[in-house]
Amino acid sequence: MSLVIGNGCDMNNSTWHTTVHFGDCLEVLTDFPDDSVDLIITSPPYADARRHTYGGVSPNDYPSWFCDRAEQMYRVLKPSGSFILNIKEKAVGGERHTYVLDLILALKRSVGFRWVEEYIWHKTTSAPGKWKYRFRDAWERLLHFSKSPDIKMNQDSVKVPVGDWTKQRLANMSENDRQRRESATRSKVGRRISAWEGRDWCTQQTFYTALQLLTTLGTVQHSRSGCQSSSSNSSQMKETSYLIRSSDQELPSG
Repeated sequence: MSLVIGNGCDMNNSTWHTTVHFGDCLEVLTDFPDDSVDLIITSPPYADARRHTYGGVSPNDYPSWFCDRAEQMYRVLKPSGSFILNIKEKAVGGERHTYVLDLILALKRSVGFRWVEEYIWHKTTSAPGKWKYRFRDAWERLLHFSKSPDIKMNQDSVKVPVGDWTKQRLANMSENDRQRRESATRSKVGRRISAWEGRDWCTQQTFYTALQLLTTLGTVQHSRSGCQSSSSNSSQMKETSYLIRSSDQELPSG
């Protein structure tokens, strides 16, 4: 499991975080200061995948294997930082293996991460295929973890137009639309339709097709570049960091 981060080697030098460090992340991260990294994005070798490149890790051993590395990730991540894990469970004997679910629980219970959210990477370049009881995999998980509830998130950078529904809906509002209506499930989630008057933009939903851009960023080099798809340039990595988003704000229905 290799790691490529930003550019130096002297951890006592204030410029270490502007240098590219290449090597086994289990070894390299031990030299990083505590609470020093804002964003970790990794796509590690999946269980039993690419054995010719990585040697392979069995699904049953995967959670403990990854958690050894995640402990260092947790240590170096800032309290306001985010950790994004790209992973997808494999099928064994005609059913999905649970190693990814086991890993999520281990990251929470053993390492101490908070599971913030899950995003969908829609893989538009997936090759066609057919299985008797399953559909073709055309998506993967992007699991968002943090150390604390207070994390940095730039939602404004990924806002989208509210949509044409406002033209008719807001022109015919009832008195109820001008009052906050609480959910009947008592979840403390509510909405007030009139709050959308004068608004042109809104935050994203967790399923966002812009994640398709990751498919086109040279992922053919994935097995060569290790757990970090670092063959992409800095501007592409910046675009990736913008994809951290939340679905806290419920969109009103039309």
